[in-house]
Amino acid sequence: SWYLVIAHFGYRPDLGHFTEARAAFFPLYPLGIRAFSSVGVPAVLGGVLISLAALAFALYGIHRLTTLELASARRRPLSRDRARDVARLAVILTAFGPMAFFLSAVYSEALYLALSIGVFYAARRGRFAIACVLGALAAATRSAGLLLVLPVLILYLYGPREDRAPDFARTARRDQPPLRHVGVLAGLLADLRSAVAPRYRVRRDALWLALFPAGLLLFMGYLALGGGDALAPFHAQQDWGRQFAGPLTGLWDAASAAFQGAHQLLSFQQRHVYFPVAVKDSPAIAASHNLVDFAFLLAAGAALAGVLRRLPFAYFAYVLAALALALSYPIATEPLMSLPRFVLVLFPLTIAIACWLAERPRVRVPVLVVSAAFMAVSAAQFATWHWVA
Repeated sequence: SWYLVIAHFGYRPDLGHFTEARAAFFPLYPLGIRAFSSVGVPAVLGGVLISLAALAFALYGIHRLTTLELASARRRPLSRDRARDVARLAVILTAFGPMAFFLSAVYSEALYLALSIGVFYAARRGRFAIACVLGALAAATRSAGLLLVLPVLILYLYGPREDRAPDFARTARRDQPPLRHVGVLAGLLADLRSAVAPRYRVRRDALWLALFPAGLLLFMGYLALGGGDALAPFHAQQDWGRQFAGPLTGLWDAASAAFQGAHQLLSFQQRHVYFPVAVKDSPAIAASHNLVDFAFLLAAGAALAGVLRRLPFAYFAYVLAALALALSYPIATEPLMSLPRFVLVLFPLTIAIACWLAERPRVRVPVLVVSAAFMAVSAAQFATWHWVA
């Protein structure tokens, strides 16, 4: 409903605190809905069409990207056919994930997912102009879109890249007898310097990276020129109970909420509340939400280890930064609110899970069946106006 209101009425920053909550929803997706409405398409249908089209591009892109990465991996590369099998599994996991129904709803998840996959694929092919344009659009779609500059910068400097060979080869010291004191330290420093030194020379095309914040800056400029606060997209998070509580503070809050949530459900009573909840919420429902959120966090953490093992470091850095951002802005009543939906667009986790399932054929079907069943239940709850994520 927020996107529909913005598409129809705009942000109206001149109305101050009456409309400042809208600034939490970035403009690219509602602009698309408004474009459909201008030609007579109902706004809800226009939003669904945008999501479905973006989902189609996302599924195609994740297949191409997974095949590229696994077939050209430096460690344990797969054959082209085997890489395609894993890519098909990644597509199925994306389409039938527990929260995949958001990818066809009037939400910006599908659009952001398609843009972020496009950013990675273009950067991997060395087409940094395209990657940075898509990155600017992603930053105009969600607040976390600006994080995509981190993997693009890593791929630019360190690779792997398909457009050209590295300018600087990694140099490793030959085996030497143990050195003492200063010699050992000098050798370690030399190894460290070799490990962190860029493999690609900075060229003129690095200027394209300046495009990344363009989407966000244009949004902020629009709000300021409209009589509002240029920083409203960040201040608006407070209207939803989010505020910076320190790096990764939400991790402890989430673990505490999950533990107290389990205590709440196992107590089989509603009078005593073990974890503070909003007045309108049932303690049991709030407890189940916190448990589900924490389960998704644990699953994301396990999959993150697979990302580090099977994909280039840029993928790991992106997911780690995105999770760190979410864990640094907890909500008092539900520390990890919306985390299941947030994890949905972190596609490297899906690729890592696909790799894990590909190596274990016996658990593949049960995992997919449980995931699809979870999606069906979540979609039914969402369709009957219950809070899901």
